[in-house]
Amino acid sequence: MKQSVTDKIKNFALKIFLAGTKKIPAVRKKISGQHHGLMTELEYSLKPYRSSHESFSRIPGKGMAKTKILTFMKDLQNRERLKWQKGFVSGTVYHGADDHVEFLNRVYSLHSQTNPLHSDVWPSIGKYEAEIVSMTAGMLGRELSPHPENICGTVSSGGTESILLAMKAYRDQAKKERGISKPEMVVPVTAHAAFDKASQYFNIKMIKTPVDSMFKADLAAARKAVTQNTVVIVGSAPCFPNGTIDPIEGLAALAAEKKIGMHTDACLGGFILPWAKKLGYPVPPFDFRVPGVTSISADTHKYGFAAKGTSVLLYSSPELRHYQFYKTADWPGGLYFSPTFAGSRPGALIAQCWAAMTSTGEAGYMAAAKVIIETAEQVKNGIASVAELKVLGDPLFDISFASETLDIYRIMEQMSDKGWSLNGLHRPACVHICLTLRHAVQKNFAKKFTADMKASVEHVKNNPSDKGTMAPVYGMAAIFPNKGLVEDLLDVYMDTIYKV
Repeated sequence: MKQSVTDKIKNFALKIFLAGTKKIPAVRKKISGQHHGLMTELEYSLKPYRSSHESFSRIPGKGMAKTKILTFMKDLQNRERLKWQKGFVSGTVYHGADDHVEFLNRVYSLHSQTNPLHSDVWPSIGKYEAEIVSMTAGMLGRELSPHPENICGTVSSGGTESILLAMKAYRDQAKKERGISKPEMVVPVTAHAAFDKASQYFNIKMIKTPVDSMFKADLAAARKAVTQNTVVIVGSAPCFPNGTIDPIEGLAALAAEKKIGMHTDACLGGFILPWAKKLGYPVPPFDFRVPGVTSISADTHKYGFAAKGTSVLLYSSPELRHYQFYKTADWPGGLYFSPTFAGSRPGALIAQCWAAMTSTGEAGYMAAAKVIIETAEQVKNGIASVAELKVLGDPLFDISFASETLDIYRIMEQMSDKGWSLNGLHRPACVHICLTLRHAVQKNFAKKFTADMKASVEHVKNNPSDKGTMAPVYGMAAIFPNKGLVEDLLDVYMDTIYKV
């Protein structure tokens, strides 16, 4: 009997798992092989258009007709649109209404040639960026901060870049002002993976601290983790896995006491938590209203409803922001400087961001936050109505749930079979759905989600011998004895994505 692709994934993962640490070199060599059979099989799912659409490994000798190109692209987009339009995808698309998308597309077309690197040619982009930063700062507690006139920032390409830039700034500040050559950052285990990326890129030792029973950063553990080399403490508002808000006030007080930086990662919540607070929801202080907070990242391309990818990084002072900037005065090409990692940047995305913020307005953001959180409450109630499931922590809109009696990954797999695209998480084993406006505008969304969840749970209960296909892979990755092997597998997976 011929194995399915998912069966091959399962069996290959099992072989690696059983190999343990004894056969690591041989298994790693096999994974890294250019013609690994598993990933060859996976190419079908990663490259679904190979059999139906033309591929290009070289520039065509004669250019395709523009009408043909547009038809080609529209077809692919139409195939991919239905899933996210109907709200079956966790997070990912935060607005998505046709009129909003069309408006942003028109804004982009007006600014498609702009580049803020050339501020003398396109001062309009500089205007938009400065105002995006100012509007975001106003939303995130500038007026109630100790020195509102000092709050400043930049627009980046997304949350990851915002986080990388902030960590680079703290590293460089500590080196120059305190002589620290072996910098460390104190980060809860639930913080975004971008902090680990910053650790690797900028050689900052990452000290991971545990979370409490509500999946919030443990203050006592954070205090113990601080050393003379610590340059920044990190807290999330909220964290991606469980949607819980870390005790920012306590972390910031510790940072202020130790005279080090404190970064609030509000990439996910920055453009919804302020409005939720105004609506009366229990949102603890997390922004510049909190003494000791020295930087905040907030993604405009999430609940700010801008197009991908823009994010805002704010600092408590221009002096700190200066450590983010790149400048050189001795290049033969002349004076060169850039505020973020990129040199040339797409001014059209900055213009789109400004247009999204000014067209939505406070009333629009308030209305969106209201329906999103109301929908999330219904979803939480639906999950709670299933005896085998439990919601983790106290999330407002990013809801993770687990099971003590059933394999949560098998439940997730059943939901996938029903068209849902949820996020499988590890440590603990759980699944989450991040609610957006795309979900909130769907009629009877929570009822549909709950009904499908109940049916999935019942299937898993009634079919105990059915181990699923992808569920074992998730389970093994969660307890794998050597994460390097999993990372090698991910390398090959990403290599496969780039195959034509």
